[in-house]
Amino acid sequence: MDITGIGEDFGRWDELLALILSSFAYMDGVIDPLSSAHRLTPASLARKARDEIAFAAIEDGRLVGCIFMKPEPRCLYLGKLAIAPTHQGKGIGRRLLEIAENTARENGLPALRLETRIELAGNHATFVKWGFTKTAENSHPGFARVTSIEMQKRIT
Repeated sequence: MDITGIGEDFGRWDELLALILSSFAYMDGVIDPLSSAHRLTPASLARKARDEIAFAAIEDGRLVGCIFMKPEPRCLYLGKLAIAPTHQGKGIGRRLLEIAENTARENGLPALRLETRIELAGNHATFVKWGFTKTAENSHPGFARVTSIEMQKRIT
């Protein structure tokens, strides 16, 4: 498996969108509000890749994972970490996390930050196993209840 940067010459935006939607599909009917992945388009992914730092995991020519990262003043925000359902549990997420850690170091940022929905206890456990700790509870606009948690991992 190869991990490569997603640049303007990527050209596989439809396939990338399909990867994200398939890997987030299990959330449908579980989380409220609906995942922002449903608002993505091939064009918005191309813009996102221009504005952020993105990588794709490719196996036998097929996209099997991706991660988008955005430097913030005190951390590197991780978003749209997606692994193809057929490839989950094979270490791809950990490899993408290693790239995020190296990207944070290269940018002089001491921590990684992500948000995960409150309903996704399995994701919380995975992120804890990967060294993240819960740092905040948040609510999406229009919601009085907690809808997501924020987690951070210090980079040494």
